[in-house]
Amino acid sequence: MPTLLKYILWPVILYVSYCGFLFLLQRQIMFPRNQIPQPLQSEQKIAGLEKIWLATDSGKVEAWFLPPVDPQTKMPAAAVIFGHGNGELIDFWPDELERFTRLGIAVLLVEYPGYGRSAGNPSETSITRTFVAAYDALTSRKDIDPSRIILFGRSMGGGAVCALARQRPSAVMILMSTFTSAKSLAKKFLFPPFLVRDPFNNLVVVKSYRKPVLIIHGRHDSIIPFSHGSALYQAANNGKMIAYGAGHNDCPPDWNVFWQDMEGFLRENGLLKKK
Repeated sequence: MPTLLKYILWPVILYVSYCGFLFLLQRQIMFPRNQIPQPLQSEQKIAGLEKIWLATDSGKVEAWFLPPVDPQTKMPAAAVIFGHGNGELIDFWPDELERFTRLGIAVLLVEYPGYGRSAGNPSETSITRTFVAAYDALTSRKDIDPSRIILFGRSMGGGAVCALARQRPSAVMILMSTFTSAKSLAKKFLFPPFLVRDPFNNLVVVKSYRKPVLIIHGRHDSIIPFSHGSALYQAANNGKMIAYGAGHNDCPPDWNVFWQDMEGFLRENGLLKKK
C-alpha cells in the first residue's frame, strides 16, 4: 500500500471506529443512570410527600408530589413539573425545590425510565411518554389548576420539559443550564449529528412556544456552554434571561438570589400574588 494512502486511510479508519464506538454507547453516556448512587429511604423524611407510580410503556415510573404548605394557598393550586439532570435522581431535589411549596405551588418530581427505582430504559421517546403521563396525572387532580402549570427543567431536564411542551399546554417554561439540542452538543465531540438517537431539539420547541420562557445559565458553564442559553433566549417569543457567574453543577451559585429571581418571574406572569 502506498505510504500516502496509508496516511489517509488510517485516520479515516480511526475516526469511523470512534464514531461507531460513540454510536453504540451514546445512551450510556447521555443517561449514566448506573453510576448514580441510590439514596436510602430518602422519601421518608419529606413531609407531605405523595409517591405516584406512572404506568408507561416502559413499565412503572416513579414520581413524587409535594403539596403546597402555605396555609394561604387557594385551591386548586399552581404546580411545577420538574425534570432533573442526567446524573441525578428525584431524591436529590425536594430540599432545593421546597421553596415552591412555601410559595403555594405544588411540585411534581418526575423520574426517568430506568433511573432509581423506575422500570424501563431512558430515551427521548420513553422520557417524553413518561412526562406526558405525569402531566395528565397531575392535571386530573382536583387540587391542581391545569391552567397554571410551570415546566422547569435543569440540564437534561430541559429536554424533558421541552418535549412535554410539544404535547401539552403550560403557563410558563423555565430552562436552567439547558442545551439547544443534543445534536449541537455532539459537534463538540466531533460526532456526526445525524447519528444522535435522542436529539432533544429544544431550540425548535422554544421558537414555537408562545408563553413566557425563563432561561437561566452559568456564564462559565464548560459542559453546556453559555452560548446555548443565549441561543435559547434569542429564540424565545417571550423570553427572559438570567446569567450567573457559575459553571454547570454550581448553578445557581446562590440559592437565595435564585429564589428572589424566581419569585420575581412568577409574580410578573401572574403565578404568584403581587406584593
